[in-house]
Amino acid sequence: MKKILIATEKPFAPEAIAQIKEIVEKEGYQLSLLEKYSTSDELKAAVADTHALIVRSDKVTADVVDAAKELKIVVRAGAGYDNLDLEACSTKGIVAMNTPGQNSNAVAELVFGMMVYQARNHFNGTAGTELRGKKLGIHAYGNVGGYVAQIAKGFGMEVYAFDPFVPDDKIKADGVTPLKTVEELYSTCRYVSLHLPANEKTKKSINAALLEKMPKNAVLVNTARKEVIDEESLVQFMEKRTDFAYISDIAPDNKSVFEEKFDGRYFFTPKKMGAQTAEANINAGVAAANQIVKFFKNGDETFRVNK
Repeated sequence: MKKILIATEKPFAPEAIAQIKEIVEKEGYQLSLLEKYSTSDELKAAVADTHALIVRSDKVTADVVDAAKELKIVVRAGAGYDNLDLEACSTKGIVAMNTPGQNSNAVAELVFGMMVYQARNHFNGTAGTELRGKKLGIHAYGNVGGYVAQIAKGFGMEVYAFDPFVPDDKIKADGVTPLKTVEELYSTCRYVSLHLPANEKTKKSINAALLEKMPKNAVLVNTARKEVIDEESLVQFMEKRTDFAYISDIAPDNKSVFEEKFDGRYFFTPKKMGAQTAEANINAGVAAANQIVKFFKNGDETFRVNK
């Protein structure tokens, strides 16, 4: 019997667990759940006899992979997969997958929740500003970027995008203006929303040299990864540009500096919240379960992210 483990420090919605359970048990597989664990040793113990693993932002390190003697597939229920040690998986012959697009709308809605919160001065009773008529730049136009564009148009914003990997025609088809350089995006837009993956090319790529091109009262919105921000450079920039605000779905390592120096000019969610909706949980969890079933039944590796 195939054993499937859901290991998640941030629990899935109960509806998601119920649907995953129905899918895998229909195939005769056994489902186990490890939630709110506090140490990697707990995860390593749980994966010892597991054939398939579903995680969210949990780190599947080389040590975890070594402990999972029966593991054949690990699925990250979400788009980003930098929490998976792909090299370790490949070395052990384990297929690593993600579930692209399943959390996209939830993340996009969070972008606007945070933008409105910042535009209205954290609802402190003073006069804020409106989003209508403002220019929004989408840095990386993937699944989430497309949803952000849709919502932005509903707010009456002017929408621009930069993504060298997406054809201009596709961006234009969404009523969005494609820009040729990242510098043009930042110099044009008062709001910039980040949707970059964290990799060797993007880590610390958002720095003072880029941000200083932004217009007065600019706001940077990060629902991607904290690693794409040069945090030291950002602090130095914000000390000089007192009109600039940074809002993020994950707190930087130097969060205490923001608390000390930038009152009213930042907001960080307590935990990464982009995919924390019942709908996103269900979408990503069900997709992960179906991908595991297809892999075991047909060898389907459609969403494989390692070599």
